[in-house]
Amino acid sequence: MLPSVEITTVLELAEAPFHNLHWTKKIELSLDCFVCRRNGRTTMLEYGSEEGICSGDSAFPRHPAAARISAFDVTSEETRTTLRVVAEHWWAPFDDTKHQQPSVALTSAPWVRLYLGYLCPAPGSAGGKFSTQTNLVRPSSYRCDQCGETLARSDEAPRLRLLP
Repeated sequence: MLPSVEITTVLELAEAPFHNLHWTKKIELSLDCFVCRRNGRTTMLEYGSEEGICSGDSAFPRHPAAARISAFDVTSEETRTTLRVVAEHWWAPFDDTKHQQPSVALTSAPWVRLYLGYLCPAPGSAGGKFSTQTNLVRPSSYRCDQCGETLARSDEAPRLRLLP
């Protein structure tokens, strides 16, 4: 079975000097992995790659995962930026080898981390990056590591939805 997961998140943009804030095409997503037969594994995905990387565990280390990002859409307005990602992954039923719990198409405790980058306009400054994820306390603010300006605010956790 090839289920798809839609991930949507919105960040409110601050009125800081222009920092060229942008979503990076990399995510981390919790999936039940039929290769290592473990539930809730962190799977790293990058847009354009044909496979992901499952974090594995001590008994079965990192390995390729049958997962990929099939859509990566950004909508930016003056006061907000919205990211919509669709991730596809191969799923087959199994029982977790450690906890003997059945797998599900969207793991029982879905979690995602999304990455952003920016370029600070202050003289002599460099770029930076930060991430937002489902299990942060909200609202959350993100600041530039160089000049300290607030870049964005997250009022709601990213939403994950299993597509039919």
